[in-house]
Amino acid sequence: MTKDPDTHLREQIALFRHGLVSQLLALDARSAERGERMAALSTQDHLIPGSGRVRIAQNTLRDWMRAYTRGGFAALIPRPRADRDHSRRIGPHLAEQLIAMKQANPKLSVRLIIEALCEQGAFQTEPVPPVSTAHRLLHKAGVMRRAPDEPNPADRRRFAFERAGQLWTSDVLHGPGVLVAGRGRRKAYLIALLDDATRVVTHAQFALSENTAAFLPVFKLALIRRGLPQRLYVDNGANYRSHHLALVCAKLGVALIHSRPHQPQGRGKIERFFRTVRAQLLTRLTDDDTASLEALNRRLAGWIEGEYHHTPHAGLEGATPLDRWAQVGDAVCYPSPDLDLDDLFLFEATRKVANDRTVSLNGVLFEVDAVLVGERVTLRFDPATPLAPVQVVHQGKVIEQARRVDLYANCFVKRHRPSGQLQIEQTLALPDAAPDTAPAPPPAVSLALAALARQARNEHGQRDEPAPPDQPHPDTGSR
Repeated sequence: MTKDPDTHLREQIALFRHGLVSQLLALDARSAERGERMAALSTQDHLIPGSGRVRIAQNTLRDWMRAYTRGGFAALIPRPRADRDHSRRIGPHLAEQLIAMKQANPKLSVRLIIEALCEQGAFQTEPVPPVSTAHRLLHKAGVMRRAPDEPNPADRRRFAFERAGQLWTSDVLHGPGVLVAGRGRRKAYLIALLDDATRVVTHAQFALSENTAAFLPVFKLALIRRGLPQRLYVDNGANYRSHHLALVCAKLGVALIHSRPHQPQGRGKIERFFRTVRAQLLTRLTDDDTASLEALNRRLAGWIEGEYHHTPHAGLEGATPLDRWAQVGDAVCYPSPDLDLDDLFLFEATRKVANDRTVSLNGVLFEVDAVLVGERVTLRFDPATPLAPVQVVHQGKVIEQARRVDLYANCFVKRHRPSGQLQIEQTLALPDAAPDTAPAPPPAVSLALAALARQARNEHGQRDEPAPPDQPHPDTGSR
């Protein structure tokens, strides 16, 4: 049982006194040795509990010896202060004023109470007390308790689930910097999932960010390795508040639970795991371990599987996490073999198809079917693997896989001809009309028809005949 601090200090003082007195009482009172010993003790420096002094007078030692002879160890315990629970710096009259004002205005802070009494002239004969001194006075008077209309403090209790898979907790730890090719040294974030009943790390992995795109691959690997949890307990970070994570958990039948804002006490087990990571792993990392993200994750996996899972855990009554999993992990359900986790974890983004049949995704252009021009489509993709295919979904159906735009290849793709060119071709196919009945074509069309006719003759090996001097040349006008 924890003792009152004042009581504990008085006992420490009594033990110190007894240690000195016992050295003197063990010697004969009439011998010179006791006197020499007392003189030596009075000239030595001592670490006295609760005091800044280091020397003890011989008369003080004699008083302690007489007290111990009459009353034993209890006589060496200092008596409590006669003015205990009463402030030495605040007089009785001023103390009553402070208490009365706090009772009249329970929501008023101690600092504002002191300022109000200063304005009333209450400190004309006494110095203004520090806020901490006034706060102790009001606390001992019992007027610092919560007001009746204020909500009661949260009822927090320790909890632990009985079976593996009943609750997983996830959080993120800011880790060391790692070298990234072409980008220098960047901070790594440890994303971890912990089983509540067994303290088994279902999966943990360092990433270069702490968003949803970084969390979902870790979550997927945890499902493959340790089965489906019934509940997933997370904080209110943006990575855990995403719509996509909620959708994935709902499809898997996992209850996604968010802790209350600014109350991390419910995630104490994973916070304790992070303390172990800092003490036993991060402090022993070498330059080779932080040379790349892959090297750091290999070091992490080796430590978890080689040390952490095989170390007795105080919260498991001395059992190791793997031993406890073997005892209570028989009811864990694993994903069905016909469940396509890769497809389930694909991200989705809505885009409108441009007139050139392209959509943009993360700065990359993709081509889709021409019939989707102007339509809104849903792109399903895996952000962890940028080269993976991108699904195109329209009206709830998978239409095709989008293709990356190849600008050079598009130089040789035959386009659909515009409607104006089709009209010209149809005009060329009509039989010759009589000069007096056929309407004269516009000048621009005449030039275009002449150019097309000349191109056709060139393709058949015919040479252009020069235009008569009195007719304008189709390309250069009048000569």
